[in-house]
Amino acid sequence: MTELRYLPDADDVTTFTATVTEAADDGVFLDGTYFYPEGGGQPADQGTLEWEGGVADVVDVQKDHGDVRHDVDVREGELPEPGTTVQARIDEGRRQQLSRMHTAQHVVSRVVLEEYGASTAGNQVYPDRSRIDFEPTSFDDDDLERIERRTNEVIEHDRAVVKENRPRDVVEAEVDEGRALLNLIPDSVDPLRVVEIEDFDMCPCGGTHVSRLGDIGRVSIVDHTSKGEDVDRIAFELEKS
Repeated sequence: MTELRYLPDADDVTTFTATVTEAADDGVFLDGTYFYPEGGGQPADQGTLEWEGGVADVVDVQKDHGDVRHDVDVREGELPEPGTTVQARIDEGRRQQLSRMHTAQHVVSRVVLEEYGASTAGNQVYPDRSRIDFEPTSFDDDDLERIERRTNEVIEHDRAVVKENRPRDVVEAEVDEGRALLNLIPDSVDPLRVVEIEDFDMCPCGGTHVSRLGDIGRVSIVDHTSKGEDVDRIAFELEKS
């Protein structure tokens, strides 16, 4: 089983060494990784692996029955043999952008829950633009302006973002209704990795995040569509403040 070394609070690490446990069909498995595998609405990290006599681009990362598969495009040499030590480098700019986006998604989701009582039904973050689906709700232009304004007010307070593992029963007792889809997380997952924004929000989440809200920059809502009865989608972009 691959050790997810970025958890619970090392998601700022973008260079590391690891040992190859398996390599075949353009996929490399490591004993531990800081690469984020696609999941929870967040795309996989990208980057490179280097070893004696070889270099490969990591083009995708996926969970695979408890392990993590790094899909690679070999530029030099052959796939590394099991036992090989590799030097790994995550695309830092992409990781930072996805971390900013994912943390911004938490802020927007909390604002909408507080202001309109609508829960997050789904989300997808990308480096350049992200989206969130809310229900039950139907926003108008004034609502969108209010959500954007309130979100940026929260970000401007530059609250700390804490990432840590907590006992599942504690999380279930403390998380606000409508803020987490705990029924989708298998009961066997305990403890839960939690992302808490100081004096504002707490939510179970395995994604990468910034350490302070001030690192997000300004949120701009750029699109709004109805996705069916009582379901609205908001798209947003980020700009550095």
